[in-house]
Amino acid sequence: MVDESHYFLGIDGGGTGCRARLTNTRGQLLGEGVGGPANLALGIDVAVKSVMEAVYHALGQASVGASVLKLTHAGLGMAAANVPKHREALESTQLPFMSVAIRSDAEVACLGAHGGNDGGILILGTGSQGVVFQDGSFHTVGGWGFALSDSGSGSILGRAAVRRAFLAHEGIETPSLLTNEVMRRFNFDLVAMLEWAEKAKPRDWADFARLVFSCAKQEDKVALELVLESAGAAERMLDRMLALGTARICLMGGLAQPIKPYLSQRFNDAIVEPEGDAMDGALLLARAQADDCCEHRFAVPAKLVP
Repeated sequence: MVDESHYFLGIDGGGTGCRARLTNTRGQLLGEGVGGPANLALGIDVAVKSVMEAVYHALGQASVGASVLKLTHAGLGMAAANVPKHREALESTQLPFMSVAIRSDAEVACLGAHGGNDGGILILGTGSQGVVFQDGSFHTVGGWGFALSDSGSGSILGRAAVRRAFLAHEGIETPSLLTNEVMRRFNFDLVAMLEWAEKAKPRDWADFARLVFSCAKQEDKVALELVLESAGAAERMLDRMLALGTARICLMGGLAQPIKPYLSQRFNDAIVEPEGDAMDGALLLARAQADDCCEHRFAVPAKLVP
């Protein structure tokens, strides 16, 4: 049985940074911390270092020592934990916690968004992914990366804008405010654009998404066309998530709010505001793990634990 001396730790380990939240058994916030990139694909050593950096910052804010970690149940939501080899590598790593439960960062975000209840999230950021938690199981839509997936994401939208600007500069497509602004960033030099494109990462393409939405607000025809294409891709993901049985979906990520006005009104009833964040979801996972390990009944069913 978990007693009052125990702690719960929620970790949200993403590709750009890691966050940690420490609570007591009553759910009272004790401290939070941040660390570096924690995507498991970067390497287990890198990810664990970032996790522990965030954990120690949280301990410092809570004014407790590292000795409490052996009394701490940890829920880890880690980017790339959906890839078996990465998750297995983390599971085989010695961590200083009393118990550990591991899910992907998107899965714990879904748990947090709906308080551990059934529901879904559609993440629209640099990449995109839909996650549905239904009847104790997770289902994913997309999330396979820039080369094969990421429909409705900033990287795909940004790439479409750059390609359109390239074609307009060559006289194949009609130029517009958007295409001119894109070309201005390359000093209207196609060679410079090519050299940039050969090295560009998804986040580099995604940097142009904000410009697309800005030009769309100015009723630029090309920008509006591209935004509507992006919204259509997001709608197809939403339709698939609804078909999986969820009735409530939270939009998350940097494109969530910009794209919302362009979505069909038929999604109005399905799109809801999140109840919590990914660290809340990771804490729910930690509590479920404690339930499984310590035979102590919490509000969250043990079915959340892998």
